[in-house]
Amino acid sequence: MQEVFCDYCGRKAEYVKSKEIYGRSYGYRIYLCRHCGAWVGCHKGTDKPLGRLANAELRRWKHAAHNAFDPLWKSGPFQGRRKQAYRWLAEKMQLPEELTHIGMFDVEQCKQVIQIIRETR
Repeated sequence: MQEVFCDYCGRKAEYVKSKEIYGRSYGYRIYLCRHCGAWVGCHKGTDKPLGRLANAELRRWKHAAHNAFDPLWKSGPFQGRRKQAYRWLAEKMQLPEELTHIGMFDVEQCKQVIQIIRETR
């Protein structure tokens, strides 16, 4: 298990079953900061976090950013080419590709994703 620390309070997050967050098991685990209530899911079958721990506000903005961005690669100009869509986004945000993923973004970066998508429509 990895050591994951909370971006908000610096405490070590606990590696818990998804049931702790959702009330039922979804077959994967979550890193949870019991102090802040921030959490992040893991890639199924691994202890690798899907991004950074997120509080309720950041989770809302990540959801909004995904709602804006995902249609680009699910049904839009990058259909079926998620990596290319993220490469395009990295260019637009002037970020290295390896740091360009909504799971890693903060609130301001999520807002920037939404703005970039709006400007390209």
